[in-house]
Amino acid sequence: MIDRTQEDTLLALLNTTPVVEGTTHDALGTPSAGRAWARDHGGSGSSDELGCLIAVRDALQDVVRGEREPACLGAFLEGVSSVPDLSDGKLEWSLRAPEARRLAVETVLTWAGLQQARPGRLRPCANTECQRFLLDRSKPNSARWCSMAECGNRMKARRHYQRVKEAQNP
Repeated sequence: MIDRTQEDTLLALLNTTPVVEGTTHDALGTPSAGRAWARDHGGSGSSDELGCLIAVRDALQDVVRGEREPACLGAFLEGVSSVPDLSDGKLEWSLRAPEARRLAVETVLTWAGLQQARPGRLRPCANTECQRFLLDRSKPNSARWCSMAECGNRMKARRHYQRVKEAQNP
């Protein structure tokens, strides 16, 4: 079962390369920023962890955009296992992964869980100038933009301007 925090971490990782004023900004692009991001999301912030996070982010972005096959994510799961623990009459599973890869592995597992439980809900923003992603939690599964306040309004304003322009120049 995937919890909301895991989903939020996956989405936050995918959205670490937004386009701001026409330029891509990488929230993991400097060691200090990357370490801070990892620590803010439950990681250790080590250099090895940051390298794994960048690699898994790039692969997941490509997979969600349909540019690479999901099989490319298998490499991140090598040597990982889930171990059962029965205590107080309750079965719980513990993830066993190298510490430097734990956050990256959890992100891949969250993606896989979403694909199984809610396929098609994680997708790129419909604004082609935006590099962000959205997780559609709406009942009709009709969200198109990463943010209605940003991309949604921009795209609607663009379409309105285009309709007005076409009406003036038939």
